[in-house]
Amino acid sequence: MARARFKNKVIAESDDVEIVEGNVYFPPQSVNREFLKESDYRSTCPWKGEAYYCHVVVDGEENRDAAWFYPDPKKEAKYIQGYVAFWRGIEVEK
Repeated sequence: MARARFKNKVIAESDDVEIVEGNVYFPPQSVNREFLKESDYRSTCPWKGEAYYCHVVVDGEENRDAAWFYPDPKKEAKYIQGYVAFWRGIEVEK
């Protein structure tokens, strides 16, 4: 079971994750969206496409751009479409 935590709160949890370039991607239905706040930040990966980011907010503390996902990835990355990955202080257990 993989888990993503911030401030002792479980943000995502699943047995059905994908590992891409060392990052754990959680299926959309496994992510507790009440802790995510949409960000305007975007980045581009040459083979995955455009990534959209979210701030992770727990108990009023905001971890900016700490989650990302690919809403419309390139063909090679379609298997992670909508899956969410975390970084910047989010603890991810594999």
